[in-house]
Amino acid sequence: MSRRVWLAVVLAVAVVCVGGVAATGAATQPVLVVSEDGNDLLVTPVDNGTEVTVEYTHSVEKTLVSDVYAVDGDRLTMTRMEFSSYGAGLPSTVPVTEINDRYVYYPPERHYDPLRITTGYVADHDLVVGDRRYDLVDIADGGTVEISVETRLRIPQW
Repeated sequence: MSRRVWLAVVLAVAVVCVGGVAATGAATQPVLVVSEDGNDLLVTPVDNGTEVTVEYTHSVEKTLVSDVYAVDGDRLTMTRMEFSSYGAGLPSTVPVTEINDRYVYYPPERHYDPLRITTGYVADHDLVVGDRRYDLVDIADGGTVEISVETRLRIPQW
């Protein structure tokens, strides 16, 4: 095969691949990024409205606390906090609803970009993204992480 024919074939394949990505509108995708000092520790695809939960054990009460957020464009919006007992740092002077033996607090609209979490081995932080669970303490090695929503190039699955 001559060099010209080979270059023409390569160019044609490149045009088809790029055109295929552009035609599907799939060039970018929103992702949830867990990072520390600018280094990505976890990147996972999300959609607008995906529920993102940070779960941990309250250090004094030793009960489960769930901070629930929703992907809202390029940020996270806190939708509720669920807890089983009152203790330091938990809402005690605001209206709560009791659901399944847990207190549920619906805060005023609050947005995070990024959300900063200081993880700990005692609290045993987990991150739940949709139906996927991640050990946040293990990912962060017990440190502080930033959780953000970004738009990144989609990697084609060929």
